[in-house]
Amino acid sequence: MSTRIETRFEALKAEGRPALVTFVMAGDPDAGTTLEVLRALPGAGADVIELGMPFSDPMADGPAIQRAGLRALQGGETLARTLEAVRAFRQGDDATPIILMGYYNPVFIYGVDRFVADAKAAGVDGLIVVDLPPEMDRELCLPAIGGGLNFIRLATPTTDERRLPAVLSNTSGFVYYVSVNGITGSAAPDTTAVAAAVARIKARTPLPVCVGFGVRTADQAAAIGRHADGVVVGSALVSAMEAAREGGTPAMVEAVSSLVRELAGGLAGSRLAAA
Repeated sequence: MSTRIETRFEALKAEGRPALVTFVMAGDPDAGTTLEVLRALPGAGADVIELGMPFSDPMADGPAIQRAGLRALQGGETLARTLEAVRAFRQGDDATPIILMGYYNPVFIYGVDRFVADAKAAGVDGLIVVDLPPEMDRELCLPAIGGGLNFIRLATPTTDERRLPAVLSNTSGFVYYVSVNGITGSAAPDTTAVAAAVARIKARTPLPVCVGFGVRTADQAAAIGRHADGVVVGSALVSAMEAAREGGTPAMVEAVSSLVRELAGGLAGSRLAAA
């Protein structure tokens, strides 16, 4: 049985357009705003939603997402509350894929078996856990797959031919290609280099390949969308929310929605190179 992630990418492939994958941090700045943003994303043009699990030591995240995670933690966000947000979202949307993205420590503290069961029951479709390499698949990857969740792995510019098979092993849903060396939102991606990297990965797996880290504008999204199966945008959305905080939840929802509409519009004009 296909997951929502697999179903969504199959549909997008038939349409001949790349996915817009959007990231927001759970609990930033509060649970109510998170839920309203989640509800607004699909209508604005998001095809897949990544929901960040806030953690105190986010080694892969740039300043914008670090600040968002800190705000969430200071507001009392927990993994249980994050799952509750997904559960509430699913009451009105049973189609949009949701991926939880973050680090292993909160999951470990919660309890792996309990987490997998609760995440699946809440309506989570996949996991991205950036600090668990393939050598630690028994910790969470294999239990997640056994529980019906996709486990999405990251490939980077430093993932060479010897390492790539291990990265692709047990990966499902899609492959997340990190377009730059460094933290989220730290630099703009080199489209030529990204195109070559995506082609190299796609030659070794039938899975869709999505590109993220550093994509901030509709033009950047469109350029990458000509080569990749999806484009991931996170820091730009989190920054848009942060800039609109003084206006409260309605302003933050509109700030995110407006940027997502722009990004979706840029992707609408792009076509996969293989199409």
